[in-house]
Amino acid sequence: MSQRLLNKLSVYARLMRLERPVGTLLLAWSSLWGLWLAGAGEPPARIVLIILLGTWTMRSAGCVFNDLADRNFDGKVQRTTHRPLATGEATVNEALALGVGLLAVSFMLVLLLNWQSVVLSVFCAAVAIIYPFCKRFLPTPQAMLGVAFASAILIAHTAILGKITWAGLFLFLASVFWALVYDTYYGLVDRDDDIPLGLKSAAIFASGREHLFIGSMAALMVLCLLISGALAGLNGWYYFGVLAAALLMVYQLHHTRSLERERCFQAFSHNNWVGAAVLLGLVLAYLP
Repeated sequence: MSQRLLNKLSVYARLMRLERPVGTLLLAWSSLWGLWLAGAGEPPARIVLIILLGTWTMRSAGCVFNDLADRNFDGKVQRTTHRPLATGEATVNEALALGVGLLAVSFMLVLLLNWQSVVLSVFCAAVAIIYPFCKRFLPTPQAMLGVAFASAILIAHTAILGKITWAGLFLFLASVFWALVYDTYYGLVDRDDDIPLGLKSAAIFASGREHLFIGSMAALMVLCLLISGALAGLNGWYYFGVLAAALLMVYQLHHTRSLERERCFQAFSHNNWVGAAVLLGLVLAYLP
């Protein structure tokens, strides 16, 4: 394999954020929540594999389309100056072909599920593609990101049960509010660069009351998790996981009290432990 081809593959991998798996992991936690709840602790292995692969390819496609939408801004933001489209390492046509290819793979995967999941996935894909453009006009575009990230919970329910339960709906809402927690931390890293560019984010919307906003979103997340558990009739182990997740988010609020960029990014990454805590509660709740 030639060096030129290896370099180009490396560029495509960076467009897909393969070197930054944190976002994929955050998406995977929500997917696994939905699978465990819909499958009552025993989700079919085939559906687990399809949904996890699908969420990975959709997240990768979302990253590519995000870079396409932001290609004229990324070079002016400290954290994104080295992205392939900003540096010219990748062309718009190359990125577009990669994004469409990833969408096609995602759709082929969902075709292996039932018709309800196929119909729902079309809506979810549209949300994922629209999200990058919401930063131009929505005060909290992270809400759209939350819907995109949490949609795997709904697809897990339609794939396993053929319907969306009330417990599944509240778990979905919990994941949406969770995205507003961790992506606000992420947005705080870029806020000083985004404001002069006229971009919008929850971090900008919450200026001066950052911790109140994040704490409110975390409280709504926990409330939805509790309602979901009650509707599903889960036992105390689940609530132990929710409590652990809540305490982890309290720690994040304390850790970011100075709003330093580095600490905010650490809090964003630390949310993987929050996702793991909720999943652990679900797993333990369904053990015999």
